[in-house]
Amino acid sequence: MKHLTTLAALLAGVAFAGAAGACDTTLRASDTHPDGYPTVEAVKAMAQEVEAATNGRVCIEMFPSAQLGEEKDTIEQTQFGVIDLVRASFGTFNDIVPETQLFSLPYLFRSTEHMHDVLDGPIGAEVGEAFAQHDLIALAYYDGGSRSFYNAKHPINSIADLKGMKFRVIPNDVFVDMMSALGANATPMPYGEVYSAIQTGVIDGAENNWPSYDSSGHYEVAKYYTLDQHLMVPEVVAMSKKTWEGLSPEDQAAVKAAALKSTQIERDLWAAQEKASEEKVKAAGSEIVSEIDKAPFIEAMKPVYEKYVTTPEAKDLVQRIQDTQ
Repeated sequence: MKHLTTLAALLAGVAFAGAAGACDTTLRASDTHPDGYPTVEAVKAMAQEVEAATNGRVCIEMFPSAQLGEEKDTIEQTQFGVIDLVRASFGTFNDIVPETQLFSLPYLFRSTEHMHDVLDGPIGAEVGEAFAQHDLIALAYYDGGSRSFYNAKHPINSIADLKGMKFRVIPNDVFVDMMSALGANATPMPYGEVYSAIQTGVIDGAENNWPSYDSSGHYEVAKYYTLDQHLMVPEVVAMSKKTWEGLSPEDQAAVKAAALKSTQIERDLWAAQEKASEEKVKAAGSEIVSEIDKAPFIEAMKPVYEKYVTTPEAKDLVQRIQDTQ
């Protein structure tokens, strides 16, 4: 309960700064997640900082729960300047900003801390420059958690335990190839069908992060959860380049500073939400495998990397990510 209290305290400390009538400029921000979700609350905190730093000249109005559209649509609207700010997963940018594709590779990051170090350093800056080539300004990188395997059959302690099992995956070729490389069978299907599919034995399990494992109720039908953390896909807050260029240098600096400050707020909120979900599913009887040797899993990904990391530039980027300490 301590971590639940911590989450509530963090949320309580993030005040909403909606559109204010007195503002000279009101920017519209979109998120598919609902109110209270870490990414939404972090952008609200950013809004509060921006309004204070600009003495009310610039305000940000948050539109959560996909009010302005789903991620792909809102990204396109942001490119055209119809929407000013969008929070979306790197995965949704794959067809728009090619540099984001590599971040969907399995076991690219050793840990959450490693991912943060990569994004907060020179590589994150380079990726930001790639966004700018597509009419978007990358302002902040958020945490979207790590995906791990859960199933209804038995604990997964090694690759051998995955052999022949059927796992739901996002309809994505990388995920399908990842499961094949691990000796399991990938079953792409809509997220909403997973609970009943596990319950009826159509699939043995799925993979996702702590909050999704909890909120979906999947822990009720798949009590074995293994923290292999095979995928960590960052989130990004991006601004329309058209909107950015319409701001004064002073206001641009204020927006950038507020976005960077919101990064830690989002990460703290995410960590608290993860801990609350972990405690909930453990109390409900889920069996958690937290100590696992990832080396064989990573070794099994060689054919996947050979298939998707083909250019010298991509190989160099992957190597630099892996070398980041």
